[in-house]
This record gives sequence, structure tokens and C-alpha cells, in this order.
Amino acid sequence: MAGGCTDADVERVRGRLAKLAGGLPGVVDEDSFGHVGFMVGRKRIAWLLIDHHGDGRLTLAVKAPPGELETLMAADPARYFRPAYVKSWVGVELLEVEPDWAEIGALLEQAWRMTAGKRAVAAYDAEHSGRGQAHGP
Repeated sequence: MAGGCTDADVERVRGRLAKLAGGLPGVVDEDSFGHVGFMVGRKRIAWLLIDHHGDGRLTLAVKAPPGELETLMAADPARYFRPAYVKSWVGVELLEVEPDWAEIGALLEQAWRMTAGKRAVAAYDAEHSGRGQAHGP
């Protein structure tokens, strides 16, 4: 693998992301185009980008509401970036800067909430009331 991204890095990060996303109803991961997509039904909520176009990086691109990217980039430009090809998504650096897994869990949950149906969100909230909405590491 090019750059600083190794197969061990990919497996470690993929496992962590699968654990975070796996706690969200209906989310499945799939290998696609050399990357890993996280889906709710037929809608993608995140991509684990592995050496995207030979950049040697390991990053996450996750669906987000308008303004989220700018807020995160202003707060931590080393960690967050504008991913190529997807508007209104947040890019998260997973190797160059130690990931904030609680924040990544919250971003995945936010993307799921934007995509899942109202009934699924209501059922999830009812099941998780009192435990907080964001997933930890």
C-alpha cells in the first residue's frame, strides 16, 4: 500500500468503524471500488477511503448536514477536511492525527439519522433513552 497506510492500519480502523456503525440499526459495510462503504439500505452514509487515487492516506468521508464541515475544519483543520467528489460530507484523517473515536461515532450516528426513516430513528431513540445518543469508542 502506498504512503503510510498499511494493511494492518486498514484492518484496525475498519474494525473500529464497523463496531461504531454496527450499533446503528440497518447499517452494513461493503467492499466497493477498493474502499469500504457503510450503507443504510441502498444509501451510503460513509466511506472508508483507502489510498484514494494513490494518495497513501486512510480517511473517512461521512455524510453531514450543511455547515458541519466548515465548523469542524475551523476547530481542527489537521483532523477534518473537504473530501473530493461529495458535497456536504466531512473528511476525517485517520492516520496522520489520532482519531477522536467518540466524535467519529457521533458523526456516523448523525449521518445515520439523516438517512434512516423517522420510525427507525424514533425506535432507536426509545431503545437508547437515558444512555445518550452518541456512541463511544
